Amino acid sequence: MMALVFGLLTATLLLFGSFVDAAPCADCFTQSRAAYYPNSDDKGTETGRCGFGAFGATINNGDVAAVSDLYRDGLGCGACYQVRCTNGKYCSDKGVNVVITDHGSSHDTDFIMSRRAFGRMAQNVDAGASLLALGVVDIEYRRVPCSYPNTNITIKIDESSSNPHYLAFVIWYQQGMEDITAVQLCERRRKGSQMQRKLNISYSKYNFAFYTQTQSYSCKLLDRSYGAVWTATSPPSGPLSVRMLLSDENGDEKWIVPVNDIPDNWKAGDIYDSGAQVIA
Repeated sequence: MMALVFGLLTATLLLFGSFVDAAPCADCFTQSRAAYYPNSDDKGTETGRCGFGAFGATINNGDVAAVSDLYRDGLGCGACYQVRCTNGKYCSDKGVNVVITDHGSSHDTDFIMSRRAFGRMAQNVDAGASLLALGVVDIEYRRVPCSYPNTNITIKIDESSSNPHYLAFVIWYQQGMEDITAVQLCERRRKGSQMQRKLNISYSKYNFAFYTQTQSYSCKLLDRSYGAVWTATSPPSGPLSVRMLLSDENGDEKWIVPVNDIPDNWKAGDIYDSGAQVIA
């Protein structure tokens, strides 16, 4: 009888252990290697594959990086990672937080960082110079929430756009750890002479606008052209609402509906404050 009880207890512990091993670890680090952009200035590149343009070189004070597998066909653009090198002689425990703005790989690396970000993994300026001299270092990394205090999600109209024939835009300053997996472009339509009533709703993680039944919309899903660039040929006329589907690592999805619309007289190069933000 005791042998049977012991056997059942052992099996239970083994089964429990297998569940623990299989559980995802959001705080765990992944081992890899990192290099930095050659022949570049201290910050990132303005021609990154995410389509951020000059913004991609200066966001996060220039602590940016190109990635290979983490790029995920553009889905990883704008994601934030804590990266720290592992050489105890030069490297700090904190490392540096970088924003993904480009796609690329070199020397079996997962990250190609700006010179500034690469050097900031070090304990001090002298150690940073030694890291740069090495060129490629062993690292560990994990995804962390992006944080842009006092800044809303922002829509930048791409320079390739031409009103009313073609609309392309990128989304800046999204906080948190969710991916933007889909975008809807909605044309606002009023019913008769009724005026719209907009209510600002705040939940634990999302700030967005809710419109009463005096308001109706015609929406279309957009194409991801490349990186973080979303496009629409012959976009709807009138003020436009850009709605974003956010997905987390568990597969949970929620739509965020900005407070502010893109006006009907939009033009290439314009930048619009959405009036909404994810609470990191």
